[in-house]
Amino acid sequence: MDGATLRRGGRPTRAEAAQLGDKILDAATALFLSRGFGATSIEAIAARARISKRTLYHRFDDKPELFRAVIHRMMQRWLPPFESSFDAPAPVEAVLLRSAEHMLSVALLPDALALRRLLLAEAERFPELVQIVVQQGAARGIDRIALLLEAETKAGRLRVTDSRFAAMQFQEMILSIPLRRAMGFGPRLTTEELADWARNSVGLFLDGCRA
Repeated sequence: MDGATLRRGGRPTRAEAAQLGDKILDAATALFLSRGFGATSIEAIAARARISKRTLYHRFDDKPELFRAVIHRMMQRWLPPFESSFDAPAPVEAVLLRSAEHMLSVALLPDALALRRLLLAEAERFPELVQIVVQQGAARGIDRIALLLEAETKAGRLRVTDSRFAAMQFQEMILSIPLRRAMGFGPRLTTEELADWARNSVGLFLDGCRA
């Protein structure tokens, strides 16, 4: 019965519908991250989820929409702790350090690394995939950092002329080398090295913003 237990009238309950949605996204996530976007078919996703193609198309119009839903669910899991790091009142050093530590903890997760490999492999053929991830993830993080830098500049504690540019540079400072190492370009950073990396990067960034 397409993997969903239906009530007598044939309509799933709200809980059953949510369960079916999660089942489809679980299957799509596993296949996208292991095979890539181009090599993953709707047929394969339906088969892994043990549903019919008709049931899948009833929820998602096409593969890009399904990929967008997969990324949205990932970001819903990863972003709230990052965004909450800006909510508790603290000096800018502490806020940026919290955000840096969370960025690193998420970016180095196995699923996040697999997603990065997918994008590197498929970006030329499917540039829209990069836009989906940027819009739902990286851009939101940059926005929060930029707002913090603007507030600190207005308060006279920093001197940042382009807060969005500075936020992008901060994100690159935190993630670039740890990600390269995690992708195999050099030895992976240890937990202690990552803590030092975050702290030293925040210090260097703020030294530049105060100049």
